[in-house]
Amino acid sequence: VQLQASGGGLVQAGGSLRLSCIGSGRSFETFHVAWFRQAPGKEREFVAALNWNGAISYYDDPVKGRFTVSRDNAKNSAYLTMNNLKPEDTAVYFCAAGGGGPLDLTLRQVDYRYWGQGTQVTVSS
Repeated sequence: VQLQASGGGLVQAGGSLRLSCIGSGRSFETFHVAWFRQAPGKEREFVAALNWNGAISYYDDPVKGRFTVSRDNAKNSAYLTMNNLKPEDTAVYFCAAGGGGPLDLTLRQVDYRYWGQGTQVTVSS
């Protein structure tokens, strides 16, 4: 499956953005999806994950209560809604897909086979 991430941009602290990830090719709806981010000079890290049918979600502690991961399988799309953004949220955000079905939802990058190209989010103070 090919993934295309979009929706990044420049926003002031306290603002909101909604990232989109559109899948094409193989059956996007059968995969778990996740969002990761990589800040300048840092390793890529987990942000949020959602299982194939939207019933189970995980969030990294710094984004809990501010970010929401969702999906619309009819549109082969996943979303990351980010509210109350902080300067430390500045990073390139990547969507990923992998696993799925009865497989456990995970936070590990190695478990996600398909990756989008990344979209830049910059939060100014």
